[in-house]
Amino acid sequence: MLPSRSVWICIQREKKHICHRSSQHVTGLLKSSGSPVITPSPLSSFSFSKSLSGLSAARRGLIQRKMSENGVTARRSKVLTIDTMNATVKKVEYAVRGPIVQRAVQIEKELKEGAKKPFTEVIKANIGDAHAMGQQPITFFRQVLALCSYPELLKDGNFPEDAKHRARRILQGCGGESIGAYSGSQGIECIRQDVARYIERRDGGVPCDPDNVFLSTGASDGIVTMLKLLVAGEGRSRTGIMISIPQYPLYSAALAELGAVQVNYYLDEEKCWGLDISELQRSLEAARQHCNPRALCIINPGNPTGQVQSRQCIEDVIRFAAKEDLFLMADEVYQDNVYADGCQFHSFKKVLFEMGPEYSNTVELASFHSTSKCYMGECGFRGGYMEVINLDPEVKEQLSKLVSVRLCPPVPGQALMGLVVNPPQPGEPSYTTFMKERTGVLSTLAEKAKLTEQILNTVPGIACNPVQGAMYSFPRITLPERAVKEAKEKGQAPDMLYCMKLLEETGICLVPGSGFGQRDGTYHFR
Repeated sequence: MLPSRSVWICIQREKKHICHRSSQHVTGLLKSSGSPVITPSPLSSFSFSKSLSGLSAARRGLIQRKMSENGVTARRSKVLTIDTMNATVKKVEYAVRGPIVQRAVQIEKELKEGAKKPFTEVIKANIGDAHAMGQQPITFFRQVLALCSYPELLKDGNFPEDAKHRARRILQGCGGESIGAYSGSQGIECIRQDVARYIERRDGGVPCDPDNVFLSTGASDGIVTMLKLLVAGEGRSRTGIMISIPQYPLYSAALAELGAVQVNYYLDEEKCWGLDISELQRSLEAARQHCNPRALCIINPGNPTGQVQSRQCIEDVIRFAAKEDLFLMADEVYQDNVYADGCQFHSFKKVLFEMGPEYSNTVELASFHSTSKCYMGECGFRGGYMEVINLDPEVKEQLSKLVSVRLCPPVPGQALMGLVVNPPQPGEPSYTTFMKERTGVLSTLAEKAKLTEQILNTVPGIACNPVQGAMYSFPRITLPERAVKEAKEKGQAPDMLYCMKLLEETGICLVPGSGFGQRDGTYHFR
């Protein structure tokens, strides 16, 4: 039985005696190594299959030199193949940009080439990319970014003075007063200070140390960085990370890449995707039979489910984390996107500190925010931050080392994050326009959230919970048994089949619920 890896040796000279002599010589060398061989036929050109992986580097080198001396060259096999690549990467899945989106791109090309379809455009509702769907950027943000990118514009009288002031302050924090320079790995200091002041205002005066703020490449970068610090151990001691189901696929993808154990806890669809502590307890106890759960991830407001957690729920989660010695990760990128009456965003940090020193001095917390959502929708700038609370000082040093490896987050994204946390204030020339644009975007999103819920609930076979916040609905769909059977025959999830058919027949691109996780026997789309 031959080893799986083979090297194909081809004759460069089409002479029978060279081929025969070379093959005999190589065969002899391989036999001396104790490895099985196939003797090649003495043809004018031939292929010779043999794995060299069992040989030492010295023996491989000798064989290759002798082959070369005899006019034989080895055609080098690929170093990186699907069999030799990092196995954890193959486990990574990211439904938001998965097969349906790839097919949507193909359909767009077909439409441009004149193909006849039942529709004239593809509507991409698969991702929260607000500007791609027509949302206009906030004027003040783009003015300051333009000034930072081309400082000559600071001489232009068409830009308001508050925009120029922000731009000068940001540029003064950059090397050479240019956003083309690297920043410190943790981020530009004056922007981290602005983030800290923003957090204090948001949380009613709870102190924030700028040294605990790390600017990041979107929230995703901060989340993955913290997961890297948390994942350790082997076998039953391997780190488990508790994530909600349905979940944002970043989490499952990152855990797969890091080789961590994904520990699912289910949100309650019948209670508007509520979080139940008894479900957390069930999930944790089951996981401890095969791994070491160390962290609990919360998305509030929820993605893809759109729920907004009550203060009481957040308190219960914090008590649970304290009791079970879990690190808390609070994904709060939709904190301005709250629409439903009676709902309010409460940051985990604010609630943690209001619960008193028993919790605020002990519970480890990392919270995340981004420029990509809320009223900004500036996904492409990749701006974000994370704040760490009660992190072990030695671990914090390791965190600083880890972020230094990627040098720094994109500086334009840092600048934008600085503007989000330090927008125009009352009395400044840009304030009125800024507030009008901000309020307009959030009001429109609230109207769309309500409209989406109402319209979907008029469709037979579709049931949609109220969209309390964030930027998505996650309706449940009832599929006929024939459709479920057809999907299984095709090796697809039933809601994947549904979404693919919807795309082909209407041009609407959605993401199936199976890409986010869901209870067995239920089907959804985002």
